[in-house]
Amino acid sequence: MRVIRSIKVMSEISRDLRRKGKTIGFVPTMGALHRGHISLISQAVKENDNVVVSIFVNPIQFGPKEDFKRYPRNFSKDAAICSMHKVDYIFYPDYCQMYPEGFKTYVTVNELSDILCGAFRPGHFRGVTTVVAKLFNIVQPDVAYFGQKDAQQAIIIKRMVCDLNIPVKIKVMPIVREKDGLALSSRNQYLNARQRRDAVVLYRALNKARDLVKSGCVDARRIINEMKKEINKINPKKIDYISVVDPYNLKQIAQIKDKALIALAVWLGKTRLIDNIIVRI
Repeated sequence: MRVIRSIKVMSEISRDLRRKGKTIGFVPTMGALHRGHISLISQAVKENDNVVVSIFVNPIQFGPKEDFKRYPRNFSKDAAICSMHKVDYIFYPDYCQMYPEGFKTYVTVNELSDILCGAFRPGHFRGVTTVVAKLFNIVQPDVAYFGQKDAQQAIIIKRMVCDLNIPVKIKVMPIVREKDGLALSSRNQYLNARQRRDAVVLYRALNKARDLVKSGCVDARRIINEMKKEINKINPKKIDYISVVDPYNLKQIAQIKDKALIALAVWLGKTRLIDNIIVRI
């Protein structure tokens, strides 16, 4: 496994691999790797000749009062995980390479970026799509792997790739959970013991929604109200949103007719957690 710090070198490696007819699987990350990331890496290794994992804590997707400075960073541990799981290259650029002096170009996916998490984190998805577009241009992957936990992000990136004719296939892999149902996230380590116990309420609320749909309830308002009742049992700091939306365009659904994405964002202390499920009639 090689660690590549230079954009130029990474691009040259990718071009050389493609000239040789090798396929490139790509897993973009901000580090702090966990079993969710490993599931993406394992799928990439299974399906491609070479795998690149990027590790870059992207400053432009963090708001001014968000956790950029305290976001967990442990490169040596991340590198050991990548090596253990047969990654070929870690792309590990620094801020000055990714955003040199005079950088002024950003990628924005309108509408999809302004709702759900975007309504509470202005500019977040502009930062995500900009860095992912740059990484796609540098790494030139055949397939890129994302997790379903960040459902809105995956939908936005699919839209960007389609609209800009970027020649990469996007694969969205299932959410990986702890035994008690909590979705794995690098931010889970912010939780204290009580908050960690309380965090399971997100999964309980989503399961309640799934059970309601299975029993024949298709009314989004009722589903949301029942989920709120469940979450409020732990007295969270704040519920940013609970939404029932179309899984392709994120538009609000009043009545579930076929398939729906049920997504939520909840604050436990200073930690914002997100989760979601897809339900079908």
